[in-house]
Amino acid sequence: MATELQALQAIADTLWQAQHLQPFNAVQPVREAIAALDGDPLANAYRVQQINTQRQLEGGARLVGRKIGLTSVAVQQQLGVDQPDFGMLFDHMAYGDGEEIPFARTQQPKVEAEIALILERDLSYERHTIADIIGATAYALPAIEVVGSRIAQWDIRLADTVADNASSGLFVLGNRPVKLEAFDIVGCGMVMERGADQVSVGAGAACLGNPLNAAVWLANKMVQVGAPLRAGDIVLTGALGPMAAVNPGNVFTAHIQGLGAVRALFSNQTESAS
Repeated sequence: MATELQALQAIADTLWQAQHLQPFNAVQPVREAIAALDGDPLANAYRVQQINTQRQLEGGARLVGRKIGLTSVAVQQQLGVDQPDFGMLFDHMAYGDGEEIPFARTQQPKVEAEIALILERDLSYERHTIADIIGATAYALPAIEVVGSRIAQWDIRLADTVADNASSGLFVLGNRPVKLEAFDIVGCGMVMERGADQVSVGAGAACLGNPLNAAVWLANKMVQVGAPLRAGDIVLTGALGPMAAVNPGNVFTAHIQGLGAVRALFSNQTESAS
C-alpha cells in the first residue's frame, strides 16, 4: 500500500537526517508513528531499519556484521520484551584499539564492553546450536560498542531502538585474537574504566547467561529474515555490564578476563570541521 510505504519512508527519513545532518539534532520518538501503521509494530520497526540499511549500502557502505542489543534481562523487562534485537554494523563504524574517535561522529554516546565473535564459516541453518556457533567462530576479540541514539534524551521503547538500527553508533575492536577454547566466555570478568575511575563491572554471564546464547539467537533470526550471517562477519554479542556515558576527551579501557583490553579514545572536538 503506497501510503504505508510512504509512512515507513518518512520515519526512516527522520532518523536518517538526524544521524547525518551536522550539527547533530536529536528527534522525538518514532514509536507512535510506527504504532499507527497496520501490522506488527516490531516488524514495521525492522522495515524502517531496512530502508536505512539499504541507503547505507547504496551509498557505498560495506556491511561487516551485526550487533545484538537488549541482552540484559533487566533492560528487556524495562522495554517490555522477551528477546534481544539486532542492528547492522558497517565498515565506517569500526575503529581500532586506541584510535581517536571524533566526538562529532557520535550521537548522545554511551559505551559498553562486549565480546566480539569473528566468523570463519557461514551460519545458514534454520536452527543453530551452540556447537554450530563455536565451529563457525574463528576467534574472539574484546570490544567496546559506542551506542548512540537519534531519539532525544534516549526516550526510547522497543520500536524506537529497532528502527534506529538498534541504537547503533560505532565500535572499537581489540587487536589480539583469542580462540574460544582459550578463555571462559561465560565466567570471564569485565571491568571498564574511564581514565582511572571504574565505571562498569560485569561478566560473560550477564549477556543472556552466555554470549553464545545471544549468537545462537542472532544466527537463527538472520536466517528467518533472509540474511544469514556469513564468514568474515563481526558479531557484537551484547553488553557484559552497565553502559557508561561519554563526554569529549574521555578515554575508556575495557578489561575482559582472558581476552585482554581494548581502549576507546574520544576527541575533545564536538563539532565537525567545516
